[in-house]
Amino acid sequence: MAETKPTKRKPVFIKVDHLLPGTSGHTSTVRVVNSKMLLQKERPDKLQTRQVKIAECLVGDETGVILFTAINEQDIYKGSMRLAVDKWGCIEVTEPANFTLEEYNNLSLLE
Repeated sequence: MAETKPTKRKPVFIKVDHLLPGTSGHTSTVRVVNSKMLLQKERPDKLQTRQVKIAECLVGDETGVILFTAINEQDIYKGSMRLAVDKWGCIEVTEPANFTLEEYNNLSLLE
């Protein structure tokens, strides 16, 4: 019996103010407000040394902003909601977004 591949769904875009803790699989267009490197070190692997980098970025759209952790799969970290990309996700650079950020609605400050 031949195995069929699942068909890809078209992405459904969601605004930052509709993100909820414990949910996943979202597609959003956001702008980076700022970023900060939290950890950068070499980690020995079986055959080679790998670089480990963890950065935290404030990203957002016209509805609010949220912290984005650039590595590790976590949506609650230090008691606040954050975005993360797991092995199934990706980040793509796009054309500049046509919106003004709503920095006062910071969802990462909510517990």
